[in-house]
Amino acid sequence: MAGGEASAALSAIHCDGINIRPDESAEEAGTRKIHQRPQGMYFGRQGSLETGKAAAAGGGGGGFSPRGSKDRRSLSRKGKSLGPATETSGGDGVRKGDDFRMFRTKSSLHRQLSMLPTGKESGADNQNGDAPTGGGGGGGGGRGESINQSVPAGRYFAALRGPELNEVKESEDILLPKDELWPFLLRFPVNCFGICLGLGSQTILWSAMTSSPAISFLRVTPFINTGIWLLALLLLAAASIAYALKAALYFEAVRREYFHPVRLNFFFAPWIAGMFLVNGAPPSLAPPRPHPAVWCALMAPVFFLEVKIYGQWLSGGKRRLCMVANPSSHLSVVGNFVGAGLAARVGWPEAAKFLWAVGIAHYLCVFVTLYQRLPTSEALPKELHPVYCMFIATPAAASLAWNAIYGEFDAVARTFYFIALFLYVSLIVRINFFRGFKFSVAWWSYTFPMTMVSVATIRYAEEVPTVITKGLALVLTFISSTIVLLLFVSTLLHGFVWGSLFPNDPAIAISRSKNCSSAGKRIAARGRTEAMPHIYDEVRRWARLSLVPAAKGNTKNKSDDN
Repeated sequence: MAGGEASAALSAIHCDGINIRPDESAEEAGTRKIHQRPQGMYFGRQGSLETGKAAAAGGGGGGFSPRGSKDRRSLSRKGKSLGPATETSGGDGVRKGDDFRMFRTKSSLHRQLSMLPTGKESGADNQNGDAPTGGGGGGGGGRGESINQSVPAGRYFAALRGPELNEVKESEDILLPKDELWPFLLRFPVNCFGICLGLGSQTILWSAMTSSPAISFLRVTPFINTGIWLLALLLLAAASIAYALKAALYFEAVRREYFHPVRLNFFFAPWIAGMFLVNGAPPSLAPPRPHPAVWCALMAPVFFLEVKIYGQWLSGGKRRLCMVANPSSHLSVVGNFVGAGLAARVGWPEAAKFLWAVGIAHYLCVFVTLYQRLPTSEALPKELHPVYCMFIATPAAASLAWNAIYGEFDAVARTFYFIALFLYVSLIVRINFFRGFKFSVAWWSYTFPMTMVSVATIRYAEEVPTVITKGLALVLTFISSTIVLLLFVSTLLHGFVWGSLFPNDPAIAISRSKNCSSAGKRIAARGRTEAMPHIYDEVRRWARLSLVPAAKGNTKNKSDDN
């Protein structure tokens, strides 16, 4: 009987594809067979049945040895491997050193190319949870998908809060680390061009104060205008260079700002600020009539942006006007009126009338949409905020543009001026609503509307020279210049003394979906689940090999009992 049992055991082993050498036992042959298996198997050594079950239940990827779990070796995380993940900063598969690389321009291009199918990829790789990485070589599939695809407009309203949509809600997570300072270019937002808007509009104000007969009794020296103009030109050049470097090195961050409902409108700011500088240039530094090429260079980007944005407003979809309208949307309309005024100065009145007509049509749409407070009321706070100063910028700019086109402050110009003046008064009488807000660079963009109203008041005082109009011009001019001076001092203190001018900008680091940060974990879990049958096959094979001696022992005991 013992010979029959041995032959049965040997036949079982031969059926399994094991060739037994003359100088080895069945167990040694089984161990040698496992050691000779090709690469890609999940386990490298034969272990006990208990050790195999424990490893399969834990989903670990360590090697096995006869000594049990004390001699496990961790496998590197490569495709099919079930080894432990690399230590990460956020727990979702991206190393700390690679957090900022996901926004780099070369990394974005590499991710887009990595999403293309290659000949080396197989169906088994896709089934085991392989996905394009999110950045820098270590990201999970969730992050890669969130970076490569654009963030919907509604997602910004859902994940962010504040009038400028620059604060992340407590229930949300971001793709970049919160506990360390980001690179400067990632912290440099596009709304920094609001500083250029504020100072550029001041050049127009002080130029009007120097040459206007309505307030000639002040005897304002032209050197003030020259100093402000040079400072504004220097800041515009510095901001343009910094943002150009950001676009070259961190294009993904620029792209996310472009899809941001509020930041999108600030892409008009550098070109509008440039037109402010041309209109407010001192006579000693610039000719009285600018060259038409200057107008073309500054107006062409504004026109192309308007075609894109106005088309989205008109065609509908997720970026239609009633979904993305906010007070900063006035910036996209102000460019038409400022460009119309500059076109009139260079001697192109028809182009100026065309831009004025386009601007007034879209201004009515934006004004009515914001007054009705449609879906944007959920994102913007109910209390008043300096962001609502944008309401007075467009009618004031329309009034000045009409004056530049037709050469007089007639009924049409006065109509828009009165609209701006009423909105201005309705805001400043509620001064308590402007308290308790933290300083931000975006506050600069709320200074040029006040300046535009002041300039329009000076023009109105020239047409209606009374004590009331001249006094109103002085008061509004004082308020505008004082606010700009206070913001300039605050900016210097935050930038050079306290070092808090450019904090981290979490608005560009939100995920495409709320649960996108755990997508990588879900993909890895799915890969482990699909790989479990292969592990169970290995355990069954080991169990059969390990139970052969036990079966022989039990059969011998039964024979002895009989």
